[in-house]
Amino acid sequence: MTSASAEIAELIARTALRDRAAFRDLYGRTSTKLFGVTLRILRDRSEAEEALQEVYVKIWQRADRYVAGAYSPISWLVAVARNHALDILRARKPVNDDIDMALDIADAAPDPEQAALAGGERSRIEGCLGELEADKADAVRGAYLDGFSYDELAARYRVPLNTMRTWLRRSLLILRECLSA
Repeated sequence: MTSASAEIAELIARTALRDRAAFRDLYGRTSTKLFGVTLRILRDRSEAEEALQEVYVKIWQRADRYVAGAYSPISWLVAVARNHALDILRARKPVNDDIDMALDIADAAPDPEQAALAGGERSRIEGCLGELEADKADAVRGAYLDGFSYDELAARYRVPLNTMRTWLRRSLLILRECLSA
């Protein structure tokens, strides 16, 4: 465990003992990353900000559930944030607005220059995903683009939950290496 991971694990342990200073420090060191997780899943800044506050309430209440050494501390925190954001997505109810209101909505599509830049990045990512086995690439897309939980993916591919976690972790390492080349 790196010293940063050890420090975060220590902050979680102190938070479990209701140490407010440790909790404040934990928030300061990890909130940016956890906000990124909630924003990526929820795709709405204000909703992600609200979700982040709820995530830290959960962390305060459940810090005693973190088992040092079982997971990296940041992985545990990301899992709490990710699961909370997915719960919010599942709880959303479809909105039945009048179809005429859709005419007043601005086109959020990127302009041609933005589309070209995004297309280049997209093709790099797709190329790297192509280096993975098809089922593993689909699992990565499902988890990180479509918001499926590890449990849902494990059921879909008929593999144990820990196997799915291993697939995703190894696949992300391969993708990181490919994208950094």
